[in-house]
Amino acid sequence: MKINRRIIMLALAAVLVCGVLPSRALASEAGFAPVRTYEGQFSDVSPDSWFYDTVKALYELGLTNGSGSPDRFDPGGDLTVAEVVTMASRLRSLYETGDSESGRDACGGDGGEWYQPYAAHLQSLGVIDQEFEGSYDRPASRAEMAHVLAGALPRELLEPINGEAVASGYGRGLYIRDVTEDTLYRDDILLLYSWGVAGGSDGSGSFQPGSRISRSEAAAMVARLACSELRLLLDWEVLPLYSRKDYTLEDLVESDGTFYSSPDLSDMEMIDADVRYMLARGERTLTLAYPDKAVNKQFVDQLMQVFLYAARDYVEQTYNSISALYYPYPNGREVTLTFSSSLYDESQVDRYREETMAYAIAVHDRMWAEGAVTEDMSEYERARVYYTWICENCRYDFSAVGGVSSMSHSGWRLFAEGLAVCDGYTAAYNLLLKLEGISCGTYTLDSENHIWTVAELDGTDYHIDTTWGDQTGQIAYRFFGMTEAEALARFS
Repeated sequence: MKINRRIIMLALAAVLVCGVLPSRALASEAGFAPVRTYEGQFSDVSPDSWFYDTVKALYELGLTNGSGSPDRFDPGGDLTVAEVVTMASRLRSLYETGDSESGRDACGGDGGEWYQPYAAHLQSLGVIDQEFEGSYDRPASRAEMAHVLAGALPRELLEPINGEAVASGYGRGLYIRDVTEDTLYRDDILLLYSWGVAGGSDGSGSFQPGSRISRSEAAAMVARLACSELRLLLDWEVLPLYSRKDYTLEDLVESDGTFYSSPDLSDMEMIDADVRYMLARGERTLTLAYPDKAVNKQFVDQLMQVFLYAARDYVEQTYNSISALYYPYPNGREVTLTFSSSLYDESQVDRYREETMAYAIAVHDRMWAEGAVTEDMSEYERARVYYTWICENCRYDFSAVGGVSSMSHSGWRLFAEGLAVCDGYTAAYNLLLKLEGISCGTYTLDSENHIWTVAELDGTDYHIDTTWGDQTGQIAYRFFGMTEAEALARFS
């Protein structure tokens, strides 16, 4: 999560948590009185359907009369934009006058499409503008439904009963993950969650904003707006926005899903994209395909070398070893690469990755809780705080020099036992930076068998060597925030 996104989420949290609380007078006047009784009129809505209560409520409020025939609701059918606008207009009219058609009647006119008076009603209220012109007849998306419903009733009627849960869960990237900063009508969607009108389609609260809205889903949202007793109280754990509890290592890797099945060995951008694709999915194998005659030992050795080099940039992911399974020409053309660690056997990979992440999260959250890291700090200042923590809480393990099997090559040992060599220092530091949303990688100098951090801080790339910063008995800040030339000058 980038720092700028956290700032946006803090502003959004204020809206989701505080909202506009209902006044006592308005809250007491916000009742929607039933105008009829539902007695099983819809043959395709059974009492054990998840949407039974909401369809029943809509029918009794006079907001739905079925679809196609009086005895069918068609719960799985699509809802058009025109129908969404109509439902919202009727809901607002019912609230204001007790007559669901009063808004339409006030905005009616001769000729035109049947839905135009309903659209004109919402336009007069500022709920919609001209965004749906020319598209009223097509199926509506869930995001469009959220947009219309978010303005259907005066906001002072709607209490943000889930405000803290949404601000925490969404702000930390653990819930509603399919709604991003670029999602159309994002704020409207989040308001529906805050009000208990939406709850998501799975355990992580996914909204599926681009999917079509079904009649049953629409009925549920409209009924929850009208009837507070039908609203959803989310059971999401509420933690401070800074908390990274439940984050995983794959959450720290950005990938747009691009995967190249046969990247050129010289194209490090393609190879890096494949590595990020794998890591972001929480996997450690890649299956590539090349022309039959290309797959031989020499080629596969080179392939492993470049992919392991690319993975080195993500040292916090714990992988420093690679193996390949392939069948030479003429028996096959696929190569499966498996990433692992030389520090522990295959059965321990997941354990050490999870424990390393847990240690880092504990440090991150403690630094925030104690005020060592604050919201008004720049990325440069935050990175310096974690540089200080690494140097104060670790010492160089001279007994591990030259021993590639020592756990001091891992971030795990730095966190667990306070010992490390350069790749352990760098792995732990990069992990802490990425928990802050700071983009970083590594610089490897093979001639010196040394590795350190390269981080983008407030738009500028800096070289940071926590290993050298911890070698004099006092923290050497001259190795924090170096240029590349300054970093390399140490070895000339």
